[in-house]
Amino acid sequence: MKILIVQDYLRSGGTERQSVLLAQAFDAQGHTTTLLTFRPGGALCGTLAPGVKYRALQPFDTGLDWFAPGLFNAVEAATPDLILCMGRMANCYAFTLRTLVQDRWPGTAVVATMRTGKALPYFFRRSLRAATHVVANSHEARTTLTRNYGVPADKISVIHNSLVFPTSATRDTAAALRAQQGATATTTILLNVAMFRPEKNQRELIQLAAGLPDSSDWQLWLAGEGPARAACEQLAAELGLKKRVRFLGFLRDPTPVYAAADIAVHASASESLSNFLIEAQAHGLPCIAYAAQGIGECFIPGRTGWVIPRDDRTAFRNALAPLFQLTPTARAELATAARAYARTTFDPDRQVAAYLELFNRLKAGDRP
Repeated sequence: MKILIVQDYLRSGGTERQSVLLAQAFDAQGHTTTLLTFRPGGALCGTLAPGVKYRALQPFDTGLDWFAPGLFNAVEAATPDLILCMGRMANCYAFTLRTLVQDRWPGTAVVATMRTGKALPYFFRRSLRAATHVVANSHEARTTLTRNYGVPADKISVIHNSLVFPTSATRDTAAALRAQQGATATTTILLNVAMFRPEKNQRELIQLAAGLPDSSDWQLWLAGEGPARAACEQLAAELGLKKRVRFLGFLRDPTPVYAAADIAVHASASESLSNFLIEAQAHGLPCIAYAAQGIGECFIPGRTGWVIPRDDRTAFRNALAPLFQLTPTARAELATAARAYARTTFDPDRQVAAYLELFNRLKAGDRP
């Protein structure tokens, strides 16, 4: 099968990591796979396996996520059996791509994806109606599609995000990283891994941490880059938390920080399914997160993770308190349950197989 994956830019976000994972997995299973981006480069560009065909439409990076010069010619050159649109801008083009293939290659399917909790622009909504099929990455996202956007239920498949990173790191590596950040064996490390965008709301995590008891031995680690980082660093300084809050920057592979941390914390205002939380679960971390679309599907609510009503800082801190006091036995039991849930539910082989099974059905003409 010839598969074309469309993505605007290979920045360090969760959707972009999923695009790279899927492209490499499809290629490894013998499918001719092309990853097409609008903008060239990006933090993840160098992570592509050699077998994956990669093409960028802009001859140089204009900084415009929506600018896709020569898109039709690129599709024609790829002659795909299936086009998978990933990310916001790519999905805005799904309507145009569907119109193109209907006229020239009526057997080619165009699959849109719902991977965001943000309000959808007009062109995205139009694409959802026009696409051959839609993949939602959580059951809550599927409900949003049917309830808010009128997409027929039989046109939607739920395929969760896949685990991207390896789930092992040595104790020595974790201990060295903790020591590097000034943490001792008894320090409780609160971790968040996400791009610094306003909707990811790292500011709220810093403000939550500011209300933790001064007598507690804790640090907050924030891994990632993005436009909101500078303001978050300033906020941490203003609140007197420069020694408590660590900004780790972009990590190509965050496996060591998962291994070194104790609790995953998340305050994002906009999600469909949090890649960070499922990765944290796969490494055995308990999770505390504000309510957002798909959050409750990232862990076992009330057992390995806790969903907190939005902006309820008291409830968030109250949920954190018992995790600070876990015995080694209780922590190990919780970690075992978290790892088992995540590594089964979000297993990459399982998710890739679900995509390919859907693609084969669409190619065979099984469409609503």
